[in-house]
Amino acid sequence: MKTLTVISTLILLSACQSAYYAAMEKVGVHKREILVDRVEEARDAQTETQEEFKSAYERLVLLTNFEGGEIEKVYNQLNDDYESSFKSAALVSKKIDDVEDVAEDLFDEWQEELTQYSNANLRSASEKKLKQTERQFSQLLRSMRRAESKMDPILATLKDNVLYLKHNLNAAAVSAIKGEFDSLKTEISALIADMGKAVDESNQFIATLKK
Repeated sequence: MKTLTVISTLILLSACQSAYYAAMEKVGVHKREILVDRVEEARDAQTETQEEFKSAYERLVLLTNFEGGEIEKVYNQLNDDYESSFKSAALVSKKIDDVEDVAEDLFDEWQEELTQYSNANLRSASEKKLKQTERQFSQLLRSMRRAESKMDPILATLKDNVLYLKHNLNAAAVSAIKGEFDSLKTEISALIADMGKAVDESNQFIATLKK
């Protein structure tokens, strides 16, 4: 029964996606343009998430150098950073999924339409362009997924630290987890760098599709 439910859901989603593409094509917007839009949305989401994690990083720097003060205020600020980063990370994952979905549909359609050519030279040129675009997209997707894979472990560690501070609102609590803060800062720096690379590759891919 569960398998049938999954299959039914997939069929329904496929039908909805097909209807969406058909509606967009009627107004002159094809899968290529949709892919560009979705890559731009994923890029923008990653840029925003970079800023959220940068804010968390800066907060961790302050906590590492914490020498006394209002612990509850520190906790609230770090908790806000965690909540914002969590929401942004979830949006990034959704946008990457959206990009991958339309890319797969575009490449499938492109491959199928190669058989419609009567001119062998044009077919060969189009097939070469398809393979090139697929390679570029695969590289982009790997970069996006690489950055995405680092978000959940960082968020989990950040949440642990936030919870620890919540339950131990004193200077000793901050001192006890300073070592983890240092490690977390390193991980966040790596994530920010990976996101920057994915954003750059997104811009390059968008430029390629717009040629």
